[in-house]
Amino acid sequence: MPKVTSSVASRKRRLRTLKAARGYFGNKSRLFRYAKDAVQRAGKYAYRDRRVRRREFRRLWIARINAACRAAGLKYSVFMAQLKVMNIALDRKQLSEMAIHDEAAFEALIKKVSEKLAK
Repeated sequence: MPKVTSSVASRKRRLRTLKAARGYFGNKSRLFRYAKDAVQRAGKYAYRDRRVRRREFRRLWIARINAACRAAGLKYSVFMAQLKVMNIALDRKQLSEMAIHDEAAFEALIKKVSEKLAK
């Protein structure tokens, strides 16, 4: 019986790691020993930053909505609270897009909220 080795599987695993490390600087793209660490670290950052991206976009949307509200003489927190009271279910992404691209619709929302506050 010939000796059984795992060389095929090992080579495949190493090539997969080196392929993932393409474009890295220096030995990290050429030598498995260093590529392995670089790919693992990159994976951790990618996992973490997929979550961070969502946080950052939410902050951006809030800043845009706040700027549009302040221009109309309204605070962001008051505006959002009144939308909730009035059962207007628009998320921050939609409101941000409205504030930038459809100013007339956003002004109509602000007018509705302002009328509700005046009562």
